Amino acid sequence: MRSSNPVFSREGSFSRDTGYAGFGTTSQPSAAGAHVGDPYANNPYAARPQGGPLTDEQLAEMYASPSAGPLQTGRMTMDDVVARTTLTLLTLVAAGAVAWFALPSGTYGFALGAAMAAFVVGLVITFRRSVSASLILLYAGLEGFFLGAVTKVFNDIWPGIAIQAVLGTAAVFGAMLVAYKSGRIRVTPRYARIGLTVAMGFLGLLLINLVASLFGADMGLRSGPLGIVVGLLGIGLGAFFLSLDFAEIENAIRGGAPQQEAWRAAFGLTLSLVWIYLEMLRLIAILRGDD
Repeated sequence: MRSSNPVFSREGSFSRDTGYAGFGTTSQPSAAGAHVGDPYANNPYAARPQGGPLTDEQLAEMYASPSAGPLQTGRMTMDDVVARTTLTLLTLVAAGAVAWFALPSGTYGFALGAAMAAFVVGLVITFRRSVSASLILLYAGLEGFFLGAVTKVFNDIWPGIAIQAVLGTAAVFGAMLVAYKSGRIRVTPRYARIGLTVAMGFLGLLLINLVASLFGADMGLRSGPLGIVVGLLGIGLGAFFLSLDFAEIENAIRGGAPQQEAWRAAFGLTLSLVWIYLEMLRLIAILRGDD
């Protein structure tokens, strides 16, 4: 099944149309096409019906062959995803801390530049055929710098909002993970279509609001009761994106995706968490507007 998540739907990523998770078909030897000569020549570990002793050449081939085991397969595991996601998020948090402590109040030009650069790098990662760990860490650093600056602005106005947004994001992530692993949420094609349709409508609404604001109009999407509804919807869509991420990671591991693709999984999870965090920050700001 081809992924509904744009991060995981590039050729060479997690789509599973053919072969191992979309990475190309692997030719299998035909039962009718036996090797000329010794049929065990290419498999030094195969049992021989005659039970005779192995030759010196066969012993040397066995010695040179890699040992069997999961560490030698070169395939992605859940541990790989966890490790790379942790490194990506640590990079994001470290860059955010730099912006928080290094940027003087009122000077956020660098933060806006970092946001634009992160957007460009994110597009490159999404549409690049091969995954690049350095680009993903660069994205995390740029996005983290922007988030650190934005969070500092919000926290100066509403003290304590930063930790509230972090805890809220963690709660959404934990709840979605439990719901997905318990089977309460099933990522079916119909589920994905409905969610992506809502997401496209949500983004379209935000775009219309942005254009209207340029002409001095205020649709009230970021304040009042309507702003609360929009904030809750944004967080819900972020949770939906997480469910797509979980499903694609699970499918990729089951399909034998290469180990390097764990970086793409880390990138997808980071995108979803950043979305949820920003929407959580806005929602809490609306709820605390009268503080």
